[in-house]
Amino acid sequence: MTLKVDETQQDAWTVLRIHGELDLVSSPVVRQSVHRAVAAGRHEVVLDLSGVFFCDSSGVNVLIASRRLMKSCGGRLRLILPARGAVDGSHVNKVLGALGVRRLFEVYPDADTATDEESTPLTA
Repeated sequence: MTLKVDETQQDAWTVLRIHGELDLVSSPVVRQSVHRAVAAGRHEVVLDLSGVFFCDSSGVNVLIASRRLMKSCGGRLRLILPARGAVDGSHVNKVLGALGVRRLFEVYPDADTATDEESTPLTA
């Protein structure tokens, strides 16, 4: 399956909705999408991973690299993962937790919450 990235603006935030498998072949698409947003001067980025049903170490690496990029330019990165208790849970959330890197990210249940400055992230 191919990966699809849809970009929208929600308030000051660029929301990148990612659908498909986040792996060695597809992770450069996400990296390029984040880089394009930063190059266009958009430093508030949300990666909506609720449509990602598979993520390998390449996908995790691109998430960590995106976080690093956003920090280096004074920006912010937030992730959207299905909330705890979702019917089938979030594969990405499980992978990030298993690797011990989930705590590096601000995670929200949906785009409205992720783009709301008053909201607090979900706990790991």
